[in-house]
Amino acid sequence: MSLEGEYDLDNVFARIVRGEIPKALIAEDAETLAFMDAFPQSRGHCLVIHKTSRARNLLEAEPQTLDALIFAVRRVARAVKAALAPDGIVVTQFNGSAAGQTVFHLHFHIIPRWDGVALGRHGAGAADPADLARLARQIADQLEG
Repeated sequence: MSLEGEYDLDNVFARIVRGEIPKALIAEDAETLAFMDAFPQSRGHCLVIHKTSRARNLLEAEPQTLDALIFAVRRVARAVKAALAPDGIVVTQFNGSAAGQTVFHLHFHIIPRWDGVALGRHGAGAADPADLARLARQIADQLEG
């Protein structure tokens, strides 16, 4: 998909927000939702989305949406650091299919990295839901405020 188009009310993240698809929940507030990526690139790969915005990408997002999202991203990234002790953390966000975006609902990836451990392919194999639930609890236990 290009950088322009209509928001799909049935995209996977909209369905997760509505409770139609299960998730390994890390955190939720009035505006944002953080959960484990079902197709992780590394152990602890998680996602942060806005629950009500219909922005498909960063270029379409309202300032207040970005404020809420980046606060949640920082909060979850700090919890990932505390819970998993990675050597680094990648925070990334894709805009348009040419950039690697596969779900057209604005979202941020938080991907823990360890020296000497290769990063998996984006959207490759599905993780075990029980493992994701354990990781989500481990990260959630480290959330500040």
